[in-house]
Amino acid sequence: MQTGSGNGQFMSEINVTPFVDVMLVLLIIFMVTAPMMVQGINVNLPKATAKALKGDEERLIISIDNEMKVFINEQVVSVEFLTQKLAAILENLKTKDVYLKADKQVPYGVVVNVISKIKKAGVDSLGMITLPDNEDKS
Repeated sequence: MQTGSGNGQFMSEINVTPFVDVMLVLLIIFMVTAPMMVQGINVNLPKATAKALKGDEERLIISIDNEMKVFINEQVVSVEFLTQKLAAILENLKTKDVYLKADKQVPYGVVVNVISKIKKAGVDSLGMITLPDNEDKS
């Protein structure tokens, strides 16, 4: 089977057109679905007067929702294993700063229990996330 030049060699070229077509379709699919995948934990934050934090780096956030479920960023974790999981995460971080946001309907005792578990994990600095007095949560 000879093609092309006639010198007795096979000519092999890769047709990249189907590959490019598939990649463009996947790109479009990911561009459309990526905004739908962003989720957060709905927490009804208490209001307080404090200045907003400035910073560009991503923060580690512990959340407690109104059903008293505890989250590390957006991953649910049981309160019993919070210290172990948080300690494992903090081993790989250069700053051991954690922020806590709790729904205002969560009992004080639950929040204090979570704070003690966070401190046992070796957190250097624990901040509380609130809403400003003049701003409503939307």
